[in-house]
Amino acid sequence: MRVGIIMGGVSSEYEVSLMTGREMVAHLDRKKYDVLPIIVTKREELIDRVRDIDFALLALHGAFGEDGTVQGALETLGVPYSGSGVLSSSLCMDKDLSKMLMRAEGIPTPDWRRLSLENWQEQAAGAGFPVFVKPNNGGSSIGVRRADHEEDLYGAVTEAFRWDRTVIVESMIEGQEITCSIVDGEFLPVLGIRAARADWFDYDAKYTDGGAEEAPISLPHEVYSRVRETALACCRLFKCGVYARIDMILHNDTPFVLEVNTLPGMTKTSLLPRSAEAAGWTYAELLDRIIEGSLRERGKGGIRDDNNG
Repeated sequence: MRVGIIMGGVSSEYEVSLMTGREMVAHLDRKKYDVLPIIVTKREELIDRVRDIDFALLALHGAFGEDGTVQGALETLGVPYSGSGVLSSSLCMDKDLSKMLMRAEGIPTPDWRRLSLENWQEQAAGAGFPVFVKPNNGGSSIGVRRADHEEDLYGAVTEAFRWDRTVIVESMIEGQEITCSIVDGEFLPVLGIRAARADWFDYDAKYTDGGAEEAPISLPHEVYSRVRETALACCRLFKCGVYARIDMILHNDTPFVLEVNTLPGMTKTSLLPRSAEAAGWTYAELLDRIIEGSLRERGKGGIRDDNNG
C-alpha cells in the first residue's frame, strides 16, 4: 500500500506539522507500506501530489489541514485519509462554535467571549480575570496568551488577532489539566499534564523536550467514569472519526472540556503517542491502528463506543 504522509501546509502550525510528519515517516512499517513523504506548501499542490497514493496519512495541523479543507479535497479525489471527516474537522477547528455546541449539549466548558476586530474592547468589557486569549481557529498554543489583569488584555488580544480574524477570551479554571485519547474505539490511559517551566501548557511546554510532565494519572472511579463519558460524548457530538484527543481541566472533580483535537499532534513530545505508549502500543502500532481504522471506518460513521451502542 502506498501511503502518502501529507505534512507542511499553509497554517501557522507548519513547523509542528513537519515534526509530526517526520515522526510518522520514521516509524511507519516498511514491510507493510510504501512510504511517500509529501510536503505541501501551497493549496494548489495537493491534487497533483496525491494522485498516485492509496492512502493519505494526514500530518497536517491548523487551517487547510485540520479544518475540513484537505478532507473535502481528498474525498472528491476518492483518496481515503486518516482521521475525521469534513464536518467534524470544521466544527472542532472553530473554538467558539464547538464550545456553543458543547454548552448546548450540557458538556461543561469554560465560559468565553468571542471578539471581532472591529469592536473587541466593547465585547471584552467586564471580563473576569485571569483569562486565556486565543485565536478562534488555531492550535499548538500559537498566539495564545494569559491575561491576569485588564492591562494585560490589549497585548494579548493584539497578538491573537495576528493569527486569526476572530478571537476568544476564555475564563481560566483552576484544576488538574488532563487529556484523553481515543483510537479506533479504544479509550487510552488518561494523562495528567503539568508545565515544567511555565504556569500553563504553552507552545514551549508542548514541543520542547522536558517542557512538561505528562504521565498517566490515577483518578477515583467515579471521576474517571465522568471523564471517560465526557470524552465519548464529545466524539459523538462532533462525529469524530477513528481517533481524537480531548483536552480538559478537572475542577472539583468535574471535567471541563477545553477543545477537541481531530488531528492530534504526533511529534516526539506529543500527548497521543505518550498515551498510546502507556497503553503498551509502539508508535508503529499506533499508526497501524489509525490506518486500519480509517480504511474501515471511512464513510461509515464516527468513533465507536462499545459500551454505548
